[in-house]
Amino acid sequence: MKHISILVPKGAILGSLEGSRQLLTQVNHFFAAKGEAPAFDVQLVGLSAHTPVTGGLFTVNTDAVIDNVHKTDLIIIPALDGDLTQAIESNRDFIPWIIKQHSAGAEVASLCLGAFLLASTGLLKGRKCATHWMAANAFQQMFPEVELVTEKIITDEQGIYSSGGAFSYLNLILYLIEKFTGREMAILSSKVFAIEMERSSQSPFIIFQGQKDHADHSVKKAQEYIEQNYQEKITVEQLASMFALGRRNLERRFKKATSNTVIEYIQRVKIEAAKMNLENTRNSVNEVMYNVGYTDTKAFRSTFKRITGLSPVEYKNKYKRELVN
Repeated sequence: MKHISILVPKGAILGSLEGSRQLLTQVNHFFAAKGEAPAFDVQLVGLSAHTPVTGGLFTVNTDAVIDNVHKTDLIIIPALDGDLTQAIESNRDFIPWIIKQHSAGAEVASLCLGAFLLASTGLLKGRKCATHWMAANAFQQMFPEVELVTEKIITDEQGIYSSGGAFSYLNLILYLIEKFTGREMAILSSKVFAIEMERSSQSPFIIFQGQKDHADHSVKKAQEYIEQNYQEKITVEQLASMFALGRRNLERRFKKATSNTVIEYIQRVKIEAAKMNLENTRNSVNEVMYNVGYTDTKAFRSTFKRITGLSPVEYKNKYKRELVN
C-alpha cells in the first residue's frame, strides 16, 4: 500500500486538498468493491492538528503532524491562497520535512499554486514545472532556476510532479492513479468524477496579460505602443528608433523585463486580440486575421496554434458567443 501525505498548509485552497483526498480514497472503495486490498493510505498532514484554510473560512482537522510522519511515499502540496510570498513564509516549516522525505525516496506533487512551496524546497532546480498561468510572471521572478512550462497541465520530472491552474489538478491526480494502480482504475475514476482524461495543455485557457511589474520605463512604453497599435506591422527596428535605443539593447532589456522577446510579445498581443475577436464576433478567421495585422494565412494559423494549442477554427468553435438576431 502506498502512503500518501496530503499537506494542509496554512491558507491552502480547500478544493484541491479535499478533491485530491476524495479521489484517492474513492480508489480504495473501488478496490474494496472487488474484494481487493486498498491501494492508498491517505493522510492529511499539517504543522498543527487544526489548520485554517481558504482565507480562514474553514478549518481542517489533520490526521497527523509532520513530526509524527517518519516515512511516506508521496507528498501532495495543494494550491496556496493569497499573497504567495507570505504563504511560503507561513508554511516554511514544511520545507525541511519535504526535503528529508524526498531524500528518503518520497515523490512530491504540487497542485496549481502549490508549485511555489515546492519550488521553495529547491527540488525543482533545473526541472520543468507547471502552475496557474496567471501566476507565471511571479513564479519566473521568484524561481528563475526552474523551467516553467506555462502551457502544460502535468509535468513528471523523475518523481516530482506539478499541475497547471485551478481544477486541472484533477488531471494530475488521475495521472497518479493510473501510474500507481493502472489504466482501468484511472478510467473508472474519470467516469465516476466526470473528469475529462488526456488533457495535456492549458494553453486554450491562458489570457496574455503582459509583464509590467518592472522598472524599465522604455520597455513599458514599448509594451504600451505594441498593445495600442497591434493592428499595424511593428518591427523591432521601429521600436528601437522610437525610444532611442539600439536594437540589441532593446531586445536585451525587453527580454529581461518581460520574459518575452519583442517579437514574441507582438505575436502574443496580436493573438490575444484575435482570441477576443473570435469569441465575441461573427467575423471569419480571415477577417480576424486582417483585423489583428496579419496578412499571411499560414503564419497566422501557425502562430495561433503554437500559442493557444488550437487552430483558429477550433478556438472559435470552442468559445464563440451565440449571438441573438
